[in-house]
Amino acid sequence: MTAEPTGKEKLTRAAGSVSLATLISRIFGFARDVIIADLFGARAVADAFFVAFRIPNLLRRFTAEGALTAAFVPVYTDKLKNEGRHAAFALACNVLTIMALFLIVVTVAGMVFAPSVVRVIAPGFTRDGQTFELTALLTRMMFPYLFFISIAAVLMAMLNSMGKFFIPAIAPALLNIAIITCALSLHDMFARPAMALAIGVLAGGVLQLSLQVWPLYKMGWRYLPRFDFGDAATLRVGALMIPAAFGMAVAEINVFVDTLLASTLPEGSVSYLYYGNRIVQFPLGVFGVAVGIAALPSMSGEVAAGGPGKLAGLVSHALRLTLFISIPSTVGLIALAEPINNVLFERGQFDETARIGATFALVMYAVGLAAFAGVKVVVSAFYALKDTATPTRVASYCMALNIALNLTLMGPMKHGGLALATSISSMVNIGFLLWLLHRRIGSVDASGIARAVWPMLCASVLMGVVVYGYAHLFFSYQSAAWIRALHLGVSISIGAVSYFTVALLMGSGEAGSLWIRIKTGVAGR
Repeated sequence: MTAEPTGKEKLTRAAGSVSLATLISRIFGFARDVIIADLFGARAVADAFFVAFRIPNLLRRFTAEGALTAAFVPVYTDKLKNEGRHAAFALACNVLTIMALFLIVVTVAGMVFAPSVVRVIAPGFTRDGQTFELTALLTRMMFPYLFFISIAAVLMAMLNSMGKFFIPAIAPALLNIAIITCALSLHDMFARPAMALAIGVLAGGVLQLSLQVWPLYKMGWRYLPRFDFGDAATLRVGALMIPAAFGMAVAEINVFVDTLLASTLPEGSVSYLYYGNRIVQFPLGVFGVAVGIAALPSMSGEVAAGGPGKLAGLVSHALRLTLFISIPSTVGLIALAEPINNVLFERGQFDETARIGATFALVMYAVGLAAFAGVKVVVSAFYALKDTATPTRVASYCMALNIALNLTLMGPMKHGGLALATSISSMVNIGFLLWLLHRRIGSVDASGIARAVWPMLCASVLMGVVVYGYAHLFFSYQSAAWIRALHLGVSISIGAVSYFTVALLMGSGEAGSLWIRIKTGVAGR
């Protein structure tokens, strides 16, 4: 008889499933960014699209993945475990109906007042009438995306709570595919080519929503309209969602503040931050966010089953998994920052100046990668305990710190200072959260985490020396594109192998577990 997998094993498997799906999505995401960079570069038109797209993306952190998932999953999981699927499905239908009505109002208001929204988000754009007008137009076109992605987030949370992770995680790939398709096929059809990107965003939102329906249908769910604003479970979701909207999205809000201030800096600053952040988001999304997504249902399940004592062990395990990837990713991104930007983006309108600007942003964001990823895990623990107030308080302090650092660093460091401020504030954020979680549930095995980190650090430093040396010797910006891509791929591969080998030889538990899985997988073929 096969033993029931432990909470840690379930978390690891779920994280692996999410990581694979996210990797596929991020590959399409990079293809999307390469095409946007080629067609629009880092000029005013690209700035306009990135700001316009960021507006519904920021709001969806309040209404969708961030806040909604954090509030909905613990309550839905509790219903599922204690009252069964019928009660859980009824809760979901009620939340969907109320949210849909709210989103219609917000979407219409956003479309009507798009120019005013842009004035608040990117006040620097008002200096250029054409850029401002284009940003307002794109904002108006893309605002309905907020509706589709927010409804999709409820369905994603339902699937995650019932142990289904792959389909929700791969859904963003459809957004990237839609943008790529529209950018290439519709670019020359409009006097303002950026409109093709906006159409792709809308199409992607519809596709992401549609993808979630079928697996839920197979599991027996049917949407039956309910509107019971007095339902206790729904009120609980709402009560948790309000503070979670700010606390869960602290990193994204920091990026928004960067955008506002970057709009006052020289042309291209917004795009530099976007491209740099997009590269950091690759390891963060594939591994860091994946662990956070997998952790919330697992942690909520332990708490709902009456076992909050196991929560500390899950937090420690999730943090070690996150650090095992984020530490070498940080070193690798810094060592290869310029070659990465060159291979991914430097073509068409994206020139050497843009590459240097994006490289500076990438290095400053990479400094905070481990903190960005760790926050996702630690905040999930508070949400599993149905405590959204504590992360919110910490987030407000860190927001104030981020703004102060932005204003201090943007003068001497321009857009790089904005990225560094985001990294520093996230480090402070996770430090406070860990301290408060320790007071709440006891030790999260800090000494064990520290012992696990030591081989990761040593292996990462050696890996950094190896990849930087290889790139310095063999990577040339004058070479053909395929040769540069080949050398970048070789350097990353060498780095991954050297990191894993050294970590394994130094006794890293995470490397050892991965090696066992690799050997088991090979033996099973």
